Amino acid sequence: MEIMLLRHGRPAFRLSGIVRASELKNVATSYDASGIIDQPPPELIDKMSGYDCVVCSDLQRSLESARALGYRDNLLMAPLFSEAAIPYFNRGFLALPISFWVVLLRLLWLFGFSQNGESFSATKVRAKQAANRLIELAEQHQRVLLVGHGFINHFIAKELKLIGWKGPKSSGRTYWEYSVYQLAG
Repeated sequence: MEIMLLRHGRPAFRLSGIVRASELKNVATSYDASGIIDQPPPELIDKMSGYDCVVCSDLQRSLESARALGYRDNLLMAPLFSEAAIPYFNRGFLALPISFWVVLLRLLWLFGFSQNGESFSATKVRAKQAANRLIELAEQHQRVLLVGHGFINHFIAKELKLIGWKGPKSSGRTYWEYSVYQLAG
């Protein structure tokens, strides 16, 4: 059995510019609604052929990435595989670069801040559920491809390795990067 975790393509929404804390909700909403602006490398499309079971999240960038790989009909879409929602403040006048906000909010998230987002602990629980669902699908189809996201793929990979699957240390940090996990033995 094999489970491949692939990070989606480059999002169309650019995390650039300077915004106030009170504008972070609009940034998060726009980012989650955006599709992708690039196409997978040709060698990746060749590598992805042969997967009978392809799963993606319900976020547009994941869905468009799966379609860019040629998967349309046999695509299983579920919010279980969505990226961990980044927390944000409801108000505030402090204006910072969006890239700084993203780093700051993710760090705060690691330490328990989850206002308007998903908590770190909830993300880990969901990643365990997602890993179990991917294993169920692998038992049925042998090879499963998840077109997912950076953080959730990372936590799914950790869960797979905890229960005996073998694969690389990193689940892929760049767009279109993938990692393959196989059941040991």
